[in-house]
Amino acid sequence: MILSKRERYIALATLIVLALLGLDRFLLTPLQQRRADMAAQQQHIMDGLERARALFGRSQQLESEWRRMLDAGLGFGPTEAESKVLHAIREWSQEAGLSLSSLRPDKATDVGGLREITFRATGQGGMAAVAGFLWRLETSPLPVRLTELHLGARKEGTDDLSLQVNISALCQAADPQVEAASAATSTQAEVKSDD
Repeated sequence: MILSKRERYIALATLIVLALLGLDRFLLTPLQQRRADMAAQQQHIMDGLERARALFGRSQQLESEWRRMLDAGLGFGPTEAESKVLHAIREWSQEAGLSLSSLRPDKATDVGGLREITFRATGQGGMAAVAGFLWRLETSPLPVRLTELHLGARKEGTDDLSLQVNISALCQAADPQVEAASAATSTQAEVKSDD
């Protein structure tokens, strides 16, 4: 069977089209898809790198914040932290002009390897004194926070307010070795006093 010139051109054109379709289907499309996948993967890696750089930058900031908190009171054991916070609360109230009628540590609980000590304070004073006290508490470098606040007027129509607050402070939990050594020392002292 001999093909005419026209049929040969049609057959050649058909073969070229089929070859181009095969080339597109098996070579060009997979290459483009792989390139798009690689670009998406590269963007994901670049985003991860940017997050890691931001984390390293933030870690330096948090490191200095952690050092400040340790120096301000978090590094002390429960007894020293309690004493330091009690002294600070008294100082804040005096500076603000707030008259404290009651201040006592309430309870201590362990929170994630740290000890949280709660303090209850009751006082009286004007709005400026209350605001000054709360401002000093909130801007303190000590690791303290206000957990509860009750504010009321002692007399209607006057600037005489009563304030009740719960303040929590963080400190490092007592080291078990230090507690054991302290207990052993006190036991030895009791034994010597009994002799």
